[in-house]
Amino acid sequence: MSAAAARINVRHRDTGVLQIGFAEKRISDALLIQQIGDEIGKAVDAETKPRVLLSFRNVDFLSSAALSMLIGVNTRVRAKGGKLRLSEIKPEIYQMFKITKLHSLFEIFDSVDEAVKGF
Repeated sequence: MSAAAARINVRHRDTGVLQIGFAEKRISDALLIQQIGDEIGKAVDAETKPRVLLSFRNVDFLSSAALSMLIGVNTRVRAKGGKLRLSEIKPEIYQMFKITKLHSLFEIFDSVDEAVKGF
């Protein structure tokens, strides 16, 4: 297992949704962001038409560079004809999405169950 693999948790739900959670509470270090982005990219590339749900349940802090990585993940998923949804974002992190207007780019849900419905 690579170091990056330990930084995310990937679960294939029986609904066909690829649910990804983060092991890190703070996603701010450039190397960490690159490793997470690479690992998510590998999971996305393994899917034909990826339906990806990123759960931020454990995340307390995201840097602006982490937001850039998420934009790249979104582009990669859409290029394969898939969909990306985000869930369980803490209010203080959601503020960053609002300030940067990224809340209009991403489909954001309060809970994993809510995000999985109608995927």
